[in-house]
This record gives sequence, structure tokens and C-alpha cells, in this order.
Amino acid sequence: MTVLILTCRQDVTADLVVAELREQGVPLVRFDPADLPDQAALSVEFDRGDFTGFLSTEGRLVSIHGVRSIWVRRPGRPAAHAANPSEWLTAECGQALYGMLYATTARWMNHPAAAEPARHKPFQLRVAQHSGFAVPSTLVTTYPRAARDFAVQYSDIVVKSASGPPSVDPPVALPTTRIGPDTDFSDVAAGATLLQRYIPKAADIRLICVGSQLFAARKTAASGQVDGRYGCHGHRWEPVGVPARIVRSVHEYMTLTGLAYGAFDFAEDAEGVWWFLECNQGGQFGFVELETGQPIAAAVASWLAAPGSTSR
Repeated sequence: MTVLILTCRQDVTADLVVAELREQGVPLVRFDPADLPDQAALSVEFDRGDFTGFLSTEGRLVSIHGVRSIWVRRPGRPAAHAANPSEWLTAECGQALYGMLYATTARWMNHPAAAEPARHKPFQLRVAQHSGFAVPSTLVTTYPRAARDFAVQYSDIVVKSASGPPSVDPPVALPTTRIGPDTDFSDVAAGATLLQRYIPKAADIRLICVGSQLFAARKTAASGQVDGRYGCHGHRWEPVGVPARIVRSVHEYMTLTGLAYGAFDFAEDAEGVWWFLECNQGGQFGFVELETGQPIAAAVASWLAAPGSTSR
């Protein structure tokens, strides 16, 4: 049985898992949907109550019935590498590829039906509340008056992107920025804006959930730090234990969302409370493994190699 990895050509995180799967002797195929139809091929046939399907890439041919698990890591848009790309060609190739894969009994990390809603920050925050996490007061709005009232109520707030950095070349950095009630909020009307109560951080926490396994790392925050993704203050990620209540909340979150993998970000305050910031259903773990030595890639590989047809 084969592990199918859907990702782009340059993906260091996927490389770590590929190495682990090969170490375990597990057959795998790395497939980029962007290579359809020029550099890869597929065929699926439905006949007499059954179906057969095949994928081929870089000289490898895999039967869909021989796929044990599918890791949706960082796939390209179908047909993006075609000689004559178009929205129509992308739609056609996407229908064929994902429609065929959805028809299998393979395990998914993560199934697109679960991953798509889990990408959205308002949905994440509501699920986090239901799961028992501490969640900072948050407002997403296009009303300037609502933004001003929120800023006055909490006095010290941050503005951040709801969807992450835009996909442009060169890449654009959008750090979380601390603002006050005297800010001019008139531009809020131009687009949805996410405002959140500022949490004074003692540390950043990154927690990786792989099935039922948890791996957490802590990095001490610099004085007055707002966004730990930008700037270097000499502190490194170190392994940290996961409080029991966080363990319960993480497992509840994963159950409610139907995810098999999640990368959680928390802000730890001076009293040791872990405040939920987000859960990236496709978030990076390579930097955590490299700095802390935790065997996350091995855990992902073992989950993908395990038998069974359930999502977790």
C-alpha cells in the first residue's frame, strides 16, 4: 500500500517525512497537482458498479486502490504548470483528480472537506471557544464605529490579518501590529479587519498535533514583543510539557473540526495561561523539530503508514 503526498516541488517539511517513510520502507508517491496534465497523468473509469483509477508522475504509476493514505501538504493548483494554463483547465483537472481521490477509502491528513472551513479564522475562534481554550476578545468588522468602540473598550489591541499574507511576488509581510483607541479606523470600511485584545506575552507556544500525539515548543518573548514571527531576539524554541487542560482542549478541537493534523499557536502570559491565537491545518513543523529534536516527522510518517480508513 502506498502513501500519496500532495505537495509542491520545493517543500522541506515534506522532505523530512519522505525520508522517514523511506526509512520505514513504506512505498510513497509525491504528486504535485500543478503538473497535470503536461508532466503527470491520471485515468479513472467507472464500470459495472466498480471503478479503477491510476496516477502517474516522474515514471511512477500508482493504482488508486493501492493508496493507504493521502497527505495534503502544500499542493499546487491543478494545471498551474501547464503550457497553456486557464481557469477552465484548472477546474477540469481539479474535478478529475480530487473527485477520484474522494472516492477512495484512504485516510486523509487532512481531508479537504475538513481543511477548508478550518482555514477560516472566525470559525477557528468559535471552535476554540467550544473546546475550552482561553480566547482573546476579537472583532472582525467592516464598520469603523464598531472598531472604534472595540478599541475604546479594550484600550490596548492588535490588528492582524485574518487570511495571512497575500500571495504576491515578492512576498508581503503582514506582522500583527499593536494599536490604541486613538487610531483612525475609517479605512476599516475598505475591507474586513480583525482586531484582538492585546495579550502581553511571556512566550510564544507552537503545538503540533499529529493524530493523538502532541509536540509543544516554547520560545521566550522579547520585552514588548507583539509578533514573534518577525525579528530575532536570540531566544530559541525549547520543548515544553502540555498542561492537561490544553491536552483536553486540543483533542476536542481536532474532533470538532475533523482534522488529523494541526499546528496551534498560543500566547503564554505572565500567569502561565496559554491563549489560543490560531490553528493552521497545514502549518509548518520543521523548525520545531530541528530546534527541539522532537520526532514530529516520524509521527506524521507513522500516521500515514498505519492501516485503517478513518480520518484520525
